[in-house]
Amino acid sequence: MKNFDVAIVGSGLAGLSVALHLAQTRKVAIISKRELLDGASNWAQGGIAAVLDSHDSHEQHVSDTLIAGGGLCDEGATRYIIEHGREAIDWLIEQGVPFTRDEDAELGFHLTREGGHSQRRIIHAADATGHAVQVTLEQKVRSHPNITLFEHHYAIDLITSAKLGDRSPTPRCLGLYVQNVKTGKVDTFAAQHTVMATGGAGKVYLYTTNPDTATGDGIAMAWRAGCRVGNMEFIQFHPTCLYHPYAKSFLITEAVRGEGGVLKLPAEAGASAGKRFMAEHDERMELAPRDVVARAIDFEMKKRGLDYVELDISHQPPEFLKEHFPTIYARCLELGIDITRQAIPVVPAVHFTCGGVVTDNFGRTDLPGLYAVGETAYTGLHGANRLASNSLLECLVIGKAAAGHIESQTRDTPIALPDWDESRVSDADEEVVIAHNWDELRRFMWNYVGIVRTTKRLERAKHRIRLLKEEIDEYYANFRISNNLLELRNLVEVASLIVNSALSRRESRGLHFSRDYPDTLPKALPTVLTPKRKK
Repeated sequence: MKNFDVAIVGSGLAGLSVALHLAQTRKVAIISKRELLDGASNWAQGGIAAVLDSHDSHEQHVSDTLIAGGGLCDEGATRYIIEHGREAIDWLIEQGVPFTRDEDAELGFHLTREGGHSQRRIIHAADATGHAVQVTLEQKVRSHPNITLFEHHYAIDLITSAKLGDRSPTPRCLGLYVQNVKTGKVDTFAAQHTVMATGGAGKVYLYTTNPDTATGDGIAMAWRAGCRVGNMEFIQFHPTCLYHPYAKSFLITEAVRGEGGVLKLPAEAGASAGKRFMAEHDERMELAPRDVVARAIDFEMKKRGLDYVELDISHQPPEFLKEHFPTIYARCLELGIDITRQAIPVVPAVHFTCGGVVTDNFGRTDLPGLYAVGETAYTGLHGANRLASNSLLECLVIGKAAAGHIESQTRDTPIALPDWDESRVSDADEEVVIAHNWDELRRFMWNYVGIVRTTKRLERAKHRIRLLKEEIDEYYANFRISNNLLELRNLVEVASLIVNSALSRRESRGLHFSRDYPDTLPKALPTVLTPKRKK
């Protein structure tokens, strides 16, 4: 058994920020199922939204967030996160994050604007902000004596007092079981505090901008442990993912539209080729929130039988594009697309899970001892649609708050936890079953639970999920675990939460659009699912 004060599952910005804020006073473990930089934070291009200029204000940022969130943002959580934004950015600057400079700006850093924002408030490191932040924090984490890294380790399930036979009305999280992916050995991690920072669940869909690690692990584990989950029907589709057979889910940042990029119909549209179409869908055109832009692109593609539309920023000077979007420029050029002269072919793809494990402003879940931060959590900030670049801000602010709350708790003596028991299982004989089920799940989620939904499609998905869960549960009970099996088990759990949440919402709001319920109800209420207590 391994003993730590705090066990953090996930190595994105949320997890690393919690670890660094705690490391001076606590013994911390970071559990990452791949390398430290393999999560979604490292892929984030756009930047971090915060009020950093006297022309801007907290009220304007709050208002923009509430509008984008379709009336479903928790105003208290939204204000808390936004009002602590400057503090979070100052901390990153202190850590040495190389944000793009602008000597004429008040703070000395360039601020860009993205869809849904009324002001320039996105601080960024060119078009690879997440990578710049992650690399900076990774170096500090790797060198800190109080932080132990467990890369290529997969969290299986939480250990709660209820699972150990405690029948008290308030069970507690005591740690978790973790598999070493390289050896197959399962270790018991005992921790007074466990933090879920595993990111979102984009891999439940066929097309996503997310990395392969985004399989909803933290959400599924917390749900199985008895935590409520909120707003899982709100899956954000990024409007502009690069459409190319050799580009695996490469994102074209929102900032391209913020800096003047326009959406047009491609040559395949015939007489309408080159037509700019967003004016027909929203007066804000390309700067409308993501849900509006994604639905507009989806509509045009289906109406005209297109495989993609085009995003054109070639009217900007080549020097400007190379300076502001070096990663996008280089990647597109590798694929034969010169963005200084050509439009970029794009399609919508799943990008962000707006819902998650219900938490307060300190990251606390329903289960004492368990915290959730970042995309895994539902704080109420994102509502029915996330405002661009608010997600990294949430990671930083709630990450620090969670660390502060953990530090305020007295230390308990760790208790002995049982070892993982696999005495009644055997080696799997048909690994192909897992691959087949994984593919089936992602395809029917894309087809039945996508940008535009119907009750009939959702019911079909629910039926398929029930059959898959039965197969997977039987497989899990009888065969030794593998990371593919564990990910599939979590994805099916998350798919069920998404579908059940979508079926319970009898309206269209934000990212959830139903043809059967196209109107928006006068009162906005979150969808909160509560797991059944096992007797």
